[in-house]
Amino acid sequence: MFRASEEASLRALESLMSEFFHSSTGNERKREIESLLNNFAQQLGAWRFCFYFLSSSHSDYVLMYSLSVFENLINKMWLGVPSDEKIEIRSSLPKLLLAQHKALPSFICNKLCKVIVDMGRQDWPMFYHDFFTNILQLIQTPSTTPLGLVMLKTASEELACPREDLSVARKEELRKLLLEQVPTVLGLLTGVLESIWDKHSVTAATPPPSPTASDADDLLSNLVHTPSLAKQLSQPSPSLEAESERICALALECLSHLFSWIPLSASITPSLLTTIFHFARLGCDVCSRRTSGILGVLAMSCINELMCKNCVPLEFQEYLLRVCQQTFYLLQRITREANAHSIRNRLEVLDESYIEKFTDFLRLFVSVHLRRIESNAQFPVVEFLSLLFKYTFHQPTHEGYLSCLDIWALFLDYLTNKIRNRLEDREAILSRYEDALVLLLTEVLNRIQFRYNQTQLEELDDDTLDDDQQTEWQRYLRHSLEVVAKIMELLPTHAFSTLFGALQENLDVYLGLQQCIVTNGADQRLNVTAENDCRRLHCSLRDLSSLLQAVGRLAEYFIGDVFEARFNDALTVVERLVKVTLYGSQIKLYNMETAVPSVLKPDLVDVHAQSLAALQAYSHWLARFYSEVQRQNPEQFISIISTAMEALPPLISTKVQEKLLLSACHLLVSIATTVRPVFLINIPAVQKVFSRVTDSSAQRLPEEAQVLLCRALSNVLLLPWPNVPENEQQWVERSNHHTNLLSGLTREYRMLKGSAPPQRKGQMEATKRVICQTLSILRDIVENISGEGTKSRQICYQSMQEAAQLSLTLFPVYIHQSDVTEEMLSFFLALFHGLRVQMGVPFTEQIIQTFLNMFTREQLAESILQEGSAGCHVVEKFLKILQVVVQEPGQAFKPFLPSILSLCMEQLYPIIAERPSPDVKAELFELLFQLLHHNWRYFFRSSVLASVQRDAGDEPMENQAQFVVVMQAFGQSFLQPDIHLFRQNLSYLETLNSKHKLYHKKLFRAEMLPQFVSVLLQVLIHKSHDLLQEEIGIAIYNMASVDFSTFFSSFLPEFLGSCQGLDSGQKNVLARNFKMERDLPSFTQSVHRLVNDLRYYRLCNASLPPGTVKL
Repeated sequence: MFRASEEASLRALESLMSEFFHSSTGNERKREIESLLNNFAQQLGAWRFCFYFLSSSHSDYVLMYSLSVFENLINKMWLGVPSDEKIEIRSSLPKLLLAQHKALPSFICNKLCKVIVDMGRQDWPMFYHDFFTNILQLIQTPSTTPLGLVMLKTASEELACPREDLSVARKEELRKLLLEQVPTVLGLLTGVLESIWDKHSVTAATPPPSPTASDADDLLSNLVHTPSLAKQLSQPSPSLEAESERICALALECLSHLFSWIPLSASITPSLLTTIFHFARLGCDVCSRRTSGILGVLAMSCINELMCKNCVPLEFQEYLLRVCQQTFYLLQRITREANAHSIRNRLEVLDESYIEKFTDFLRLFVSVHLRRIESNAQFPVVEFLSLLFKYTFHQPTHEGYLSCLDIWALFLDYLTNKIRNRLEDREAILSRYEDALVLLLTEVLNRIQFRYNQTQLEELDDDTLDDDQQTEWQRYLRHSLEVVAKIMELLPTHAFSTLFGALQENLDVYLGLQQCIVTNGADQRLNVTAENDCRRLHCSLRDLSSLLQAVGRLAEYFIGDVFEARFNDALTVVERLVKVTLYGSQIKLYNMETAVPSVLKPDLVDVHAQSLAALQAYSHWLARFYSEVQRQNPEQFISIISTAMEALPPLISTKVQEKLLLSACHLLVSIATTVRPVFLINIPAVQKVFSRVTDSSAQRLPEEAQVLLCRALSNVLLLPWPNVPENEQQWVERSNHHTNLLSGLTREYRMLKGSAPPQRKGQMEATKRVICQTLSILRDIVENISGEGTKSRQICYQSMQEAAQLSLTLFPVYIHQSDVTEEMLSFFLALFHGLRVQMGVPFTEQIIQTFLNMFTREQLAESILQEGSAGCHVVEKFLKILQVVVQEPGQAFKPFLPSILSLCMEQLYPIIAERPSPDVKAELFELLFQLLHHNWRYFFRSSVLASVQRDAGDEPMENQAQFVVVMQAFGQSFLQPDIHLFRQNLSYLETLNSKHKLYHKKLFRAEMLPQFVSVLLQVLIHKSHDLLQEEIGIAIYNMASVDFSTFFSSFLPEFLGSCQGLDSGQKNVLARNFKMERDLPSFTQSVHRLVNDLRYYRLCNASLPPGTVKL
C-alpha cells in the first residue's frame, strides 16, 4: 500500500476504512487495520499521501484519518520535520481550507481549522508570522467570515490555555501575543454583530403598542437612566436569515470564550455590551424562539462570563452597572405580561436553556455583585426584587423554581450579614425590604401547601431517593423551609404568626377527626368516605405534615439571646405539639381503617411522626425552660414533659409502623440526653418503656429502635442532672437501676458463658444474632457517654464489666466468624475510646495481649484474603484499637510498642503491600503515624534543651531499624495509584515534620530525604496524582527548605542527571530556569515549571526521527 501510487493508496485506504467500520468486521481484524494505519501515520512522508487524500477523497472516514495524521505530525513529531516541509505544510493546508471549506462537512472543516491552529501554536509568530493576520482577514472578508470566526474560536481555545505539550515560556508567550490582539479582535467582533443587527433592524416592522407599554417604559426609565439606551432596547427585534444567524452565533461563541480568560478592561466597550444585549433580547421574544432563540442563549453566556469575575477594576464599575441595568430590562420584558397566567405561559414557551442562563445570571448578580450595586442610586434594588419575585413564582419547572429559591437564600444571607455588621441600621435596612420579605414568605409557604398548589406538588416524586438520600418532594420542601427559616431570622414576629396561623387551621382539621371515628366492637374506622372529603383530608394532612416540619425547623430561633423575648410564642408551639402527639397516640389514628388506606393511612402516620419530630426539635428550648424554672414553679414544665412521655408507650410496639416507632424513640433520646429532667425516671410512662425493653418475653423491636431506646434509658440513669449539686445526684440509686437495666439487656448473652459454640447452622446463626445484637446496644451506650464525667463512666463500666470480660473470653472462640469478630472489636474499640481509665491497666493489657496473640500472620491473611469485605473490616477495627493504645500518654502501654511494630511491619504489611486494593492500608498507616507522633521519644530520646537548639537533627536515636522500615513503607505508598492513601500519608509526613522536625533529623536528611523528593517529583512528572499537585509542591518545598543550598547545588543536578529522555543541553536549560528563590510561591512555581518543561522536552525528543544528531 505504502509504495503504490497516490491514487491506488487512496483506493486501498477507502477500502480499509469501509471494512473497519463494517458491522461484520471482527475485533481481531479491526486491530490489524488499526495497527496498519498507525504504522503508516508514523512514516516521515505520510503527510504527502494524506494531503492528496484530503484534496481527492469524498469519504468522511478517510478525511478524518488524514487530518489525524497531520495532527499527530504537528503535535508529536513537528520538531523532526525538515523546515522546507514545514513551510510547504503551512502554505498548503490553509489553501486547501480556503478552497474547500464550503464543500466540506462542518466537523471536517472544524478539524482542519484545529490542525492549522496547532501549527500556529508551535510556530507563530517566528515561523508562521501571518497566522493571526490571516484569521483577521478571513473575518473581514464577507464570504469567509464564518470560517474566520471558527478559526478565531479555535485559536482562543488552543492558545490561551494550551495543554502541557508546550514549555512554560511558550505558554506565557502565546498568552501575551493573544492579549495584544484582544482590542482588535473585540472591535472586529463588535463590527460583525452590529452590521448584521443594523442591516436587519432597518427592515423590521414596527409592532402595535403593547397594552403594558407604559408600565414597561416606567420600569425601563428606572432601570436604564440613559434615554438613548432605553430607546435602543425598546426597538423591535429583527428577523435574521439562516446565514446571518450562523455568523452571529459563531461571533457570540468567540466572545463567550474570550471573556472566560481575558481580564475586564476598557477593551470591552459600551457599544460591544449594548450589541450583546440586543442579541440577548432575542431569547425573551416568543416569536423569535425558533429562529433566533439560540442567539439569546449564547448572548446570555457572554454576559455570565463577565458576571462571574469577582475582581472588577475601578474603571469597569460603570460598565458593570450598565450590564446589570440592561439585563434587568430583559427580566422586565420576560415578566411584563398582563396577568400571572400569561407570565407563566411566556416562560413555558421560552427556550429552556435561555431560562437556565438567565437564572445563572441572577445568581451571579446576587452572590458576586449585589454588594457593589445595592448602594448605587442608579440601581433600584426594590424594583429588581419585585421582578425577581415574579420570575421565581412563575417558573414552569420545579428545578427552575428551586434554582430561584437558592437565589433568594443568597439574598437573605447577604441581608443578614449586612445587618450583623451594621446593627445600628437594622431597622432602616429591614424597613426597606420588609414588604418584599413578607410577600416572599407568604408565597413560599403557599407553594408547599396542597391547599394552594396541589397540581404541582402532586407531580413531585416522593419514593425515589437521590444521591443525598432524599426524594424529590423532600428536596423541594427542604429548599423551601430554608428560605422560611432565613426570613424568620430577619422578621421573627411576622414569620411566626404567619406560619402558626397556617398550622392552626390544619391542626383543627386533624384534631376534629376524633368526631369522625366509628367504633365497631374492637375495630375503629374513620368515617370519612366521600371522594371529595377524602381528597380534602389528604391535602390537609399533607399540609399539616409540612407545616409541622416548618415549625420544627424554626426551633433554633427561640433560644439563645431571644429566649425570653420569644418565650410565649415557643411555649404556645410546644404545648400544641404535646397535645397533638398525645392525641395521636391515644386515639391511634395510625391503626385506623380508612376509606382510602393506601393514601390516608400513610398521611396519618406521617403527621404523627412529624409532630413527634417537631417536638424533639424543641428539646434545647425545653432544656433552657427547665433551667429557668427548676428551682421555682416547675409545675408547667413537669406537666409538658409528663404529657409528652405519655404519648410514647403506645408507640413502642412491633405493631406500630417503623417510621412512627423511630420518631418516638428519637424524642425519648432527646429528652433524656438534652433536657435531663430529674423526675424523668419516675414518670409512669417512662417506667413502662423500661419494663418493655427489659422484658425478655416481649417481642423484640427492630434493631435501630432497640438501640435508641436502650441509649435513652441508659442516659436517663447515667447523665448528670443539670443544676443539681454532686451530693444530690443520687448516684447509688441510679447505679443500681443501671445495673438492673444492663442485666436485663444482656441476659441471653451471659447465658453463653462456658458453653461451646453450637455446631448446627441454625443454632449458630441464632447465637451469632444474640452476640451481635447485644454488643451493638452496649457499644452504643458506651459511645454516648464517652465524653461525660468520671462518675457516669464509672457506673457504666461497673454495669457492663461482666459482659466485657465475657466478650474477651468468647473472642478466640469466634475468631473465624468475621461478622461476630467485627462486632466484638467494635465494642472493644468503644471501650478503649470511652472507658479506658475505668477498665484499668491489667484488664486493658489482657485485651491487647489476647488480640496480639490471636492475630497471627495466618489469621491476618485469612481475614484479608477472604471473599467480601467483612474480614478486612475486622482487621481495620483491630488496628483502630491499637491506634487508641499507641496514643495513650504515660508509660502503661509503652511495653507493647515493639510487639505492635512487629505485627504491623513483619506480619501485616507484607500481606497488603502488593495488593492493589486500598483495604486496611489507610488504617495501618494511620496506626504507624499515631505511633510515631505520640511515641517520638521511642525513636529520638532528646532532652528538652537539645530539641530547642538549632542542631536538634543530631540527637541520639534508638530503634533505628524499625524507624527506617516504617519510613520505607511510607515511601512505597507514594508509588501506588490510590490517591486517598497518597494524600493521607503525605499529610502525615507533613504533620510529623511540623510537630517533630522529621525532615531535619540526621538519618532522614542523609538517607531518605533525596529519595522522597525524587519520588514526589516523579509523581508530578507522570501526572499520576494530578489532583494533589499543590500538596505535593508544598511537601517538596518543606523538604528542600531543610537545606536549600544542598537542594540547588547537589540534589537538582543529580536528579536531572538521572532523568531519561533528555539531552545535556535540555538538562542545563531546566536547571537554569529553576530560580533559586526560597519563598514558597516562587519555589513551587519553579517546581511546576520544571515538571512541565521536562515533559515537553521528552515529547519533543520522542518526535525526532531515529538517528537525529542533536547539537
